[in-house]
Amino acid sequence: MDNQLKRGLLDVCVLAAIKDQDSYGYQIIKDMKPYVEMSESTLYTILKRLELAEMLTVRTSEHSGRLRKYYRITDAGLERIQEFKNEWREVMSIYQFVVKEDANNE
Repeated sequence: MDNQLKRGLLDVCVLAAIKDQDSYGYQIIKDMKPYVEMSESTLYTILKRLELAEMLTVRTSEHSGRLRKYYRITDAGLERIQEFKNEWREVMSIYQFVVKEDANNE
């Protein structure tokens, strides 16, 4: 898979993982695991990129005597998810065309 495409898909996956409630790194990985495998180093790179793009915010809170970073999606992050859904409809339309051509050749 094209690296740029994969990068964009993973960004949207992380945003979707925190869409409904604030979350932290380990929980994000755990929530995504049934759908996509991601290392901690990849996740934290994505989280930093999304923070710089103002698609999420970060707050620190103490948990069991340790500081934990919690991530919250912003309006820009929610907009990115919606853009992805709209873009994906077009991608699926193209995919259906390609598959149709394959089916006609069999």
